[in-house]
Amino acid sequence: MYKTTAYTLSHLLREIEAGKLALPDIQRPFVWKPAQVRDLFDSLYRGFPVGTLMLWETGAEVGTKQVGGGATDTVPKLLIIDGQQRLTSLYSVINGAEVLTNSFEKKQIRVAFRPTDETFEVTDAAIRSDPEFIPDISQLWRGRYKKTVQSYLERLQSKEAEPIADDREEELEDRIDRVRDLRNFSFQVIEMSDRADEEEIAEVFTRINSKGISLNQADFVLTLLSVHWEQGRRDLEAFCRAARDRESAGSPANPFIEPSPDQMLRVAVGLAFRRGRMQTIYQLLRGKDPETGVATPERRLEQFEKLRRAQRAVLDRGNWRSFLRCLRLAGFHSGRMLSSGNALLYSYLIWLVGRRDFGMGMNELEPVIARWFFMAHTTGRYTSSPETVIETDLRRLDLPGGDGDAFLEALDGVIRSTFTKDYWEITFPSKLDGTAAKSPSLSAYWAALALLEAEVLYSDLPVTDFLHPDRIAKAAPERKLLFPAWQLEREGRDWRQIYAIANLTFAEWPEGVDEGSDTPAEIREKATLHLEPQQQKQQAYWHALPHGWEFSEDYPGFLEKRRHLMAQVVRDGFERLSGATTSIPWSLDDLIRKGESETVEFKSTARVALRAKPTDFRKSDSRVKHAIAKTVCGFMNNEGGTLLIGVADSGEVPGIDDEMAHLKKPDRDGYELMVRSILRDHLSFPVAHIVKIRFEKHSRRTVCLVQVGAAPEPVFSKPPGGGAQAIEFWVRSGGSTVQLFGTKMFAYISDHFG
Repeated sequence: MYKTTAYTLSHLLREIEAGKLALPDIQRPFVWKPAQVRDLFDSLYRGFPVGTLMLWETGAEVGTKQVGGGATDTVPKLLIIDGQQRLTSLYSVINGAEVLTNSFEKKQIRVAFRPTDETFEVTDAAIRSDPEFIPDISQLWRGRYKKTVQSYLERLQSKEAEPIADDREEELEDRIDRVRDLRNFSFQVIEMSDRADEEEIAEVFTRINSKGISLNQADFVLTLLSVHWEQGRRDLEAFCRAARDRESAGSPANPFIEPSPDQMLRVAVGLAFRRGRMQTIYQLLRGKDPETGVATPERRLEQFEKLRRAQRAVLDRGNWRSFLRCLRLAGFHSGRMLSSGNALLYSYLIWLVGRRDFGMGMNELEPVIARWFFMAHTTGRYTSSPETVIETDLRRLDLPGGDGDAFLEALDGVIRSTFTKDYWEITFPSKLDGTAAKSPSLSAYWAALALLEAEVLYSDLPVTDFLHPDRIAKAAPERKLLFPAWQLEREGRDWRQIYAIANLTFAEWPEGVDEGSDTPAEIREKATLHLEPQQQKQQAYWHALPHGWEFSEDYPGFLEKRRHLMAQVVRDGFERLSGATTSIPWSLDDLIRKGESETVEFKSTARVALRAKPTDFRKSDSRVKHAIAKTVCGFMNNEGGTLLIGVADSGEVPGIDDEMAHLKKPDRDGYELMVRSILRDHLSFPVAHIVKIRFEKHSRRTVCLVQVGAAPEPVFSKPPGGGAQAIEFWVRSGGSTVQLFGTKMFAYISDHFG
């Protein structure tokens, strides 16, 4: 799988110049600071260890041309997997070449050397004027060695009172020679065979990399671009570099996102192959046949040609600008309102599918993609297992005949099944129970205010003025506390309660208001003097203010009421965007017919194991209870959902009547108490206000519907037989409930709950 060897620095640099050794952006762009480059030269000079290099054979045949390349664009024989920053530093300094920074700016790294005390420094204005330094050691390798040494000695002599002694001059020249001879430094190298797959490469890389950096699948796809289609990688970088240039006309710069090459690559491969998993894309681009596993150059060229056509559409600036109009149509005005770049990028992918593959017109696409983005961003659709979710969405759009109407209906069908009556009444209000200044639910409320053309509270200014990107660039949108901090602190409220989302809104206090002493009632009295009654009523609706809120002595009750009113405003804003209501409640028959999904799960019983032999309904099974609890836990940690108890995985409906008949209280009330007891005993979060339980008949059999909202904080489950400290973390992904561990769990909690 690998071999160890040694190469001199000059050999490595010659291989890079000849195109046989490539420097792909597999780890990250050039991000070293000039001081790190200086320290590298100092370590080489003093003979200190500088780490092992890791190279990877590409397996390309001699003379193989890159996809779409010119006569000289050949595929390199070796790639640098570990050591990119070191070799880029050395190549740049020794050859006087510019590097491309992680902000896509070109710059030259200059390192100075002071022979008198063998010191390396980063070149600056003071060093350039100091005769004791050779201000740019690049000159030592660029055919100017003698001239550089002579110039240095002359400048040093001009500073000295006495002539430089011969032995000292010889010592200084020896030290300069040692710098020039760094080109002969021998690096220890691990060469990975072309037969090694990406998992083996990633494992070896992680084990030898001293900084614990790991590789992901997007890194390997970018590597293949570096090998077989360098121009494609450069085009991605050029687009992303231009997206940071807000001054140039026609630039892809926008107020929402400054995309990275790997983000735009994900859109391109999704459009080319209708796949989301980058591991699958990597195998496709290697030219592997999915049946035989054999890679061929012909198949590789065919797959790269698909990617080239797709990437051309993705990087088309007209497509990009047309798509971004959908975000504005959805009420979003700036990146400050975005908490998920994935929602934007994958919505762009779906826009491209409609535009390119279904031939949809702009006017047809804009409304449905605006609705899709609103839904995807609000629900965090692409937060958990984004590659899996987008691949499922793309499969759903794999419609025969390129039927545009079917494409639109497929998208709206997902929106309807997501934005249900239960979502608006249970899940969404619970998402507002927090303090996060940047949450999808809060952004949805702001977008709804924009869609409803709302005014700032106690002002004639439109809310959109506060959401404008220019305003946000200067300062965060100004929101005011409805119940002032001084009053809540006096009541013993902590900062989480004081700065709750539901206690803040866009507002402007008039002159004469003292936020340090005025009560909400006094502020309202002063602020509404110039407002007509109808305008006051309209603003109370926009800002979700319960009737008589300013006199309320029940602060938690006020927050609860306002969260539900905010949810109604968001629902109304979305329906304004939709042109018609999309929150059609699903019947029990609909739920069973749809089958299990990310928001629907079937369980035959809640506490009794059904077996082939006669079931003893009086004997409960801890594993069955745990299955109920972990499903609800998964829903709470995602976007909510509905658990149907009394429905088998197959969709058959045995019902819960036999199980219910053997309870101490053999009726629906008793069954609900039993289910709530299971959840209370197994879950870390109280379910009283976040879980609703109801019962319906299906073919004369009773089914229990457990409607679960999303929790405002991570929820943990207790495993069967676990001790007091044993906990599990479950999330809903696709049609199953999966357990997350370690770094994946912490990453999910960070992304999902903020």
